[in-house]
Amino acid sequence: MTDLVALKAANAKRWAQAKLTRDFSSVAKRLTAPTAKARYQAVSAKTGVPWAFIAVAHERESSQNWNGSLAQGDPWNKVSTHVPAGRGPFKSWEDAAIDALVNCAPRAALNKDWSIGGTLTMLEQYNGLGYFSRGKPSPYIWSGTDQYVSGKYVRDGVYDPNVVDQQLGCAGLLLAMMSLDPSISFDGEHAPAPPPPAPTVPPPKPSTPSVTNPAPGSLGAFIAAILAAIFKRK
Repeated sequence: MTDLVALKAANAKRWAQAKLTRDFSSVAKRLTAPTAKARYQAVSAKTGVPWAFIAVAHERESSQNWNGSLAQGDPWNKVSTHVPAGRGPFKSWEDAAIDALVNCAPRAALNKDWSIGGTLTMLEQYNGLGYFSRGKPSPYIWSGTDQYVSGKYVRDGVYDPNVVDQQLGCAGLLLAMMSLDPSISFDGEHAPAPPPPAPTVPPPKPSTPSVTNPAPGSLGAFIAAILAAIFKRK
């Protein structure tokens, strides 16, 4: 059984010390673009999972391909064949993302700890805890930072200490995104509240009948119609 408390502490410590060793800027701009952010926020509002978490998971699983499911990158309009297999088909990327966060282990929608240690540990659980059992930083989280040098599971159960993960890790992505979008924060224990709904505009109140504006069907409306007809003839 993995000691998740210890893993959270280790990830929080690495976060405090981490420095980027690759250029994350272009990917961070793409993940925080208004159109992308709006889609991530829509899923966040229905799951309670921070939108930035969803964004970096999307990047790691499918390089932000909107045709690929958040769960494993398989096309969301077909039944998935990679783990988690047998999911779908879905009607949209958003529906597939909600399923991945709510119904697929480790079920991020049930998480209550959205501190940075808790966030990074939840992301690491989606990829697997084999690195922690070896006492190694996960490249899924730390690739592209000075907290990771080499080592990667090249396939299920096969670890190669000499392989370097070429993908950008989640921690570096979050650091770069936070420099572009100050609203991203993982200081608290709970997910940031979803954006409030747009205020509704009440319908205009019906005007009060008057001499110049009689109510339809009233005696005043009848007299006004007669007067209008007389003046029209003139």
